[in-house]
Amino acid sequence: MAHVNEDAAHSPRIVVAPDKFKGSLDAAHVCAAVAAGIREIAPNARIASVPIADGGDGTVAAALAAGYVSKSETVTGPVGTPVEAEYALLGDTAVIEMATASGLALLSRDGLDALGATSRGTGELIKAALDAGARTLVLGIGGSATTDAGAGMLEALGVRIVTGDGSPVPPGGGGLAQAGRVDLTGLDSRLTDTEIVLATDVNNPLTGPDGAAAVYGPQKGADPHDVALLDDSLERFAGLVDAAAADRPGAGAAGGMGYAAMTVLGATMRQGVDVVLELVGFAEKFDGADLLVTGEGKLDRQTLSGKAPAGAAAFARDRGVPVVAVCGANELGDDDLAGASIRAVYSLVDVEPDLDVCLAEPTRLLTELGRRIAREQLRA
Repeated sequence: MAHVNEDAAHSPRIVVAPDKFKGSLDAAHVCAAVAAGIREIAPNARIASVPIADGGDGTVAAALAAGYVSKSETVTGPVGTPVEAEYALLGDTAVIEMATASGLALLSRDGLDALGATSRGTGELIKAALDAGARTLVLGIGGSATTDAGAGMLEALGVRIVTGDGSPVPPGGGGLAQAGRVDLTGLDSRLTDTEIVLATDVNNPLTGPDGAAAVYGPQKGADPHDVALLDDSLERFAGLVDAAAADRPGAGAAGGMGYAAMTVLGATMRQGVDVVLELVGFAEKFDGADLLVTGEGKLDRQTLSGKAPAGAAAFARDRGVPVVAVCGANELGDDDLAGASIRAVYSLVDVEPDLDVCLAEPTRLLTELGRRIAREQLRA
């Protein structure tokens, strides 16, 4: 069992930096519960609570916890119904989650529209951030309901996408089957002087067997016929904008939002967790740390592929700081954990085997895990 160094044992500095426990508890409440348990056993511990995310759901919340200001805007939802979407603003930097405006979670299973879902609301949210003075945009693009190559987003920002006779194309990826011309002359001129960072861990191309429609279309309601139609539509759209860019890693992220953002808006794609760690000032808060407590609802193979706990653990590893993780359940073996520099895992199911109780009472159980971490890792 790894422990903090003896010199810090009297007043250890602990960074508690988990992602959310999806469907159960947001990252800020995970931090609070774990910290409360640690303090019960080690009252002198100096604890920095830093909610983090991987660029998807929870990214705005992490920014708000770090001091950003909440802003909201009524925008067009993925199937045209208005939704209230939140973003975060600090100075001239805005943090936007595509999911809040154009997300899958906004729709019921019966309300999915694989062919017609639009990313227009995300473009409207970007416009609102520009109106508020933002000139650096961090765009987290996980959890989208759309497969429209970001066309709706572009239209909200002034781009015209029309049929052969000059009529506007219908919304959604299905509408792109009728696209005959893309006119970029009306694109919001403020974007020329705006830095846009895509926060994502998706590297799929826009089209083909590994593309946006084939890989992610089914979870958005697309049947095999829809997938084929969407893939053809995305290829058609790319042929009107920049065909070669369809193969760029990340072009297929968020139903092709990655493609539109990189080719038309000049966005730079970066690993989501790295962007979030910078946003929340993680390096400064980590200074002098003796132990990192990270985690998420489930530790599994996806955790190792650029998710928040893996990114935070890598950060700590590079600074020689031991890492433990909290989670609801752990599916990783010892070799996987060692490769991710996670020394020990504390799972809710170790305290309470009943999954229903874990989902219903995560705060109580996480507080108990905090106590266990303090006893075992701090020599308390």
